[in-house]
Amino acid sequence: MAPLHAVVEQVTRRIAERSAQTRSAYLERIHAAAAEGPVRADLPCSNLAHGFAACSGSDRLAVRGVSKPGVAIVSAYNDMLSAHQPYNEFPAWLKDSVREAGGVAQFAGGVPAMCDGITQGRTGMELSLFSREVIAMATGVALSHEMFDGALLLGVCDKIVPGLLIGALSFGHLPTLLVPAGPMPSGLPNREKSRIRQLFAEGKATREDLLEAESASYHSPGTCTFYGTANSNQLVVEVMGLHLPGSSFVPPGTPLRKALTEEAGRQVVRLGQGEDRTPIGELLDEKAVVNGVVALLATGGSTNHTLHLPAIAAAAGIELTWDDFSELSAVVPSLAKVYPNGSADINHFAAAGGVQTLIGELLDAGLLHADVRTVAGPGLDRYRQQPFLDDGELVWRDAPAKSLDTEVLRGVDDPFAPDGGLRVLEGNLGRAVIKVSAVAAEHRTVTAPARVFDDQHAFTAAFAAGEIDHDVVVVIRNQGPQANGMPELHGLTPALGVLMDRGHQVALVTDGRMSGASGKIPAAIQLTPEATAGGPLSRVQDGDVLRLDADRGTLEALVPDDELAARQPAEGADPAPFGTGRELFAAFRQAVGRADQGASVFGQPQQPTRQVRA
Repeated sequence: MAPLHAVVEQVTRRIAERSAQTRSAYLERIHAAAAEGPVRADLPCSNLAHGFAACSGSDRLAVRGVSKPGVAIVSAYNDMLSAHQPYNEFPAWLKDSVREAGGVAQFAGGVPAMCDGITQGRTGMELSLFSREVIAMATGVALSHEMFDGALLLGVCDKIVPGLLIGALSFGHLPTLLVPAGPMPSGLPNREKSRIRQLFAEGKATREDLLEAESASYHSPGTCTFYGTANSNQLVVEVMGLHLPGSSFVPPGTPLRKALTEEAGRQVVRLGQGEDRTPIGELLDEKAVVNGVVALLATGGSTNHTLHLPAIAAAAGIELTWDDFSELSAVVPSLAKVYPNGSADINHFAAAGGVQTLIGELLDAGLLHADVRTVAGPGLDRYRQQPFLDDGELVWRDAPAKSLDTEVLRGVDDPFAPDGGLRVLEGNLGRAVIKVSAVAAEHRTVTAPARVFDDQHAFTAAFAAGEIDHDVVVVIRNQGPQANGMPELHGLTPALGVLMDRGHQVALVTDGRMSGASGKIPAAIQLTPEATAGGPLSRVQDGDVLRLDADRGTLEALVPDDELAARQPAEGADPAPFGTGRELFAAFRQAVGRADQGASVFGQPQQPTRQVRA
């Protein structure tokens, strides 16, 4: 194993130095909350009686007698999300396995889980990012009863895993495991789905053609198989040591999935005992955070994590910045090609060696911290192993040291690209992030006139009317967190792809999000400061020449700075304050911080520079 890479070491040290005060205060707080025995021992009798009133049998005796550790189950189960439907069975399995290990588990609370796939392009998407904060608060409510000595978090998708983690870190004195559910089987190849989407955008395929393709892609219980935010969540948290080794991409409905779920119940009890005690607030330290960023970069993961990882880190008293992402991206090679970065899906990635082979490659190259605590025990080396069933018993064996399919997963000595898939852009329009792992080299620099829209539907209408058939930088503004909750805009991709395929230079610039499905179009997203807060994007006009250069890391309006500054900010259309629950989130829109600080309503957000539309 090579020594730790100098840049990884420097970035980690810099994060620790800038976070010293907040991290120390956080650790002091969670250490003060830790109890020597079951925490419920200090509850008054009436309080405790409420806590076991619904229990029966040995569980009732254990809770009443304060003789065994209590474990909270917090779940995002619902029937609407295919990724979360398998969680229906998990609580019963976990209660049995926790009981077997000498504890008692109770279902402590459910958290909301919206499907971004359903809300794409709809007003409900304006609630999506803020649902992370709601999930964090709901997790806090579930854990607030002082009945528990550990926690099991059941969640997979988009804002759900980050929200669960942020909430759990407020109870960082508790040992905590994330329990995944696994991906659905491979369906219609993603490239074929993308092709039919583009044909539909051009009017060359019917709605029935499109629906047939989509339903052949998303077809059963389990996580969607493209490498979006949901699967990025699973990979990143496993490399951070928060899953049992090898558990991220085991399909639901299999004996191995059930065995891993049951083992998670037993392991959370072990992690609360004696010298093995591993609170999540101690486990998730600066090294674990950097490991998560490295894994994201090495696999071309979701751009949403440039929001989520800083917000998760902040919940543990750690300040992670976009500059940290950028510095690490310069030295972390791209080792995976999973759609939208390639044709393979997450099942193909797992079959090629998956997380375990990836970790081994990165460890051997000195790109990951090996000396970390994990829910499986000390040291990341144990995450080189894959789980198997041997005569019904769960065992771990060494994973393949090298990829079994180099079209999907490669080693550090032969990467797909020498650097990571995410970059930071800067210039007179502000700061943005771009995912380049799916963007061809010849499309990474675009200089073209701007066409400005205040929502995605206006662009779609202009495209359908044939108004845009030339080189263009499409600007979609007033889509930031203060404006309307920063919805995902990847429904724009088919039309933009059509323009690119016609031979035009095409790019997107927006203060909104594009999600983990960002594809072949160069897209400068999450631009901050956002237009609604008076950012420079609010002063861009149709015809201004914009230059996006992903190789140089720049994003510029080729307009004299004094002229740009002298322009009156465009107001844009006020989003409707009511409908689809948007009125419930007005306070969040007014309190949210900047995108480069995690777009969170927690902590000390930046104040808006002008009136925020409610």
